[in-house]
Amino acid sequence: MSHAQDRRVDRRTFLKAAAGALAVSAPFRRAAALSPSATPSVPATLYNGIRLPQPWPPDNRGFSPTPVLPPYLVDPPAVVPIDVGRQLLVDDFLIEETSLTRSFHRAEYYANNPVLSPTTRWERYDEYAERTKTRSNPAAMPFSDGVFYDPDDRIYKMWYMGGYSQNTCYATSPDGVTWNKPSLDIVAGTNIVTHGLRDSSTVWLDVVERDRTRRYKMARWYDHYMELLASHDGIHWRPMGRTGLTGDRTTFFYNPFRGVWVYSLRADVPGALGRCRRYWETPDLFENVSWGNRPVLWTSADGADPRRPEYGVPAEIYNLDCVAYESLLLGLFTIFRGERAEREKPNDICVGFSRDGFHWDRPDRRAFLPVSEQVGSWNWANVQSAGGCCLVVGDRLHFYVSGRRGVPGTTDPGVCSTGLATLRRDGFASMDDSASASPVQRIRPGIMPGTLTTRPIRFAGRHLFVNVDAPNGELRVEVLDREGRTIAPFTAAACLGVRADRTRARVTWSTAADLAAVSGEVVRFRFHLTHGRLYSFWVSASPNGESRGFVAAGGPGFRGIRDDTSS
Repeated sequence: MSHAQDRRVDRRTFLKAAAGALAVSAPFRRAAALSPSATPSVPATLYNGIRLPQPWPPDNRGFSPTPVLPPYLVDPPAVVPIDVGRQLLVDDFLIEETSLTRSFHRAEYYANNPVLSPTTRWERYDEYAERTKTRSNPAAMPFSDGVFYDPDDRIYKMWYMGGYSQNTCYATSPDGVTWNKPSLDIVAGTNIVTHGLRDSSTVWLDVVERDRTRRYKMARWYDHYMELLASHDGIHWRPMGRTGLTGDRTTFFYNPFRGVWVYSLRADVPGALGRCRRYWETPDLFENVSWGNRPVLWTSADGADPRRPEYGVPAEIYNLDCVAYESLLLGLFTIFRGERAEREKPNDICVGFSRDGFHWDRPDRRAFLPVSEQVGSWNWANVQSAGGCCLVVGDRLHFYVSGRRGVPGTTDPGVCSTGLATLRRDGFASMDDSASASPVQRIRPGIMPGTLTTRPIRFAGRHLFVNVDAPNGELRVEVLDREGRTIAPFTAAACLGVRADRTRARVTWSTAADLAAVSGEVVRFRFHLTHGRLYSFWVSASPNGESRGFVAAGGPGFRGIRDDTSS
């Protein structure tokens, strides 16, 4: 949390003292002599063909000052199964060769932000300001917390910090834009669900939980630990114990690819680049969380993370929220780039991707969800992600973020509210047939112009779909065997070219009804693209194009955590 310009005790010191906090790195230093954690019965091979290293999780000894490619990009599987989710082209995991260029895209802020502002008496209350007779900092913002779509109630639900470092509050929305603050019975006449001082927190709507009394899960930081709670309705919470010692910006998420809960633990390790993350996984969020074995080093910032020129200090990871999206793990990295007395720390959010749930690829180090450089903007001082990361709303992804307006000339957070940003579905990166205004990663000369050929893949579905933007161009696909020879009748000439801007377009051939003839076989796809962008592809068992991938924090039209009407 930010600190204010008080002569007696600053805000950060006050809040740490109020919560009984001490040094965040001490718990991990004391445990340094212990062996790393390991989850029993870790499968050797994942859904995408990646073989997990042993021991698991990897026992990292430190961090590199320069970017390191994940091992699955250095040595990818000989054959990549693609039955889980849309296959995003954010890296070269699926690509054998291409003459296309890769462009990275950033989310766009909603024009009428913020969508949730502090309007109630309790949201305007600031314990520190009251005690020190200083400026109040009203707050209605997720400090991780959570934003999810509930398929049972068919509404959006948000948990957020209501009042600076105060309560956890609850809001609902019919459309994800207009939010309501219901009157509840926890603190009569308010929308408070947990009362009192707090720091960061995470709330997770667990739609696959069989025990309905634990359908909602919460972990909130207090006095060195994460207090654990469960609820049947997200409103009435009961205690479930607490974790071992941890730092104050610790969060958690569910990894459905392996069926484990993961704690993203804040730490400060000597020799690392400032703040970093440690990793702990468990099949049950409420069990095996005393850190009997040392949580392993996970990830940190490095020399590729840009410095703010006016600060000139190395970047650090302030927080990492994660979620399963389609066929990979999406990470929202809140990056700290320094702080000065005249502006509260301008943290922003970058994006990363993992295909094994542990190693990260962060090819685009620009802010994916940036702070504003316009004084007076709702997000001039600070931006941080919400638990659940994003929702799938039709053809767009919705990202909810906290935004702090700041008070120029101080490090006060000022008014703290909630903003919305959107991105094309699967739109993190595209493979383009020509140079783009967006930053590009690579182009390989000597390859057939306008083509992308996959590595050997295998699938059980029958219907090929693409996410493509080519209304003034065309996309055709041919199917190759393992040696790269075209398999009739799936030739490029017989393919009915896709000329559209659609996030789900079916690819067909005049000479075959579907891909049944090569289902279960090892093949390659070769995409031929002119004047357009290709974002993803997948093979579905259904002609409707359901991907069987994971849909992050949910969205209208999904009954569970997957893009599958049967789930």
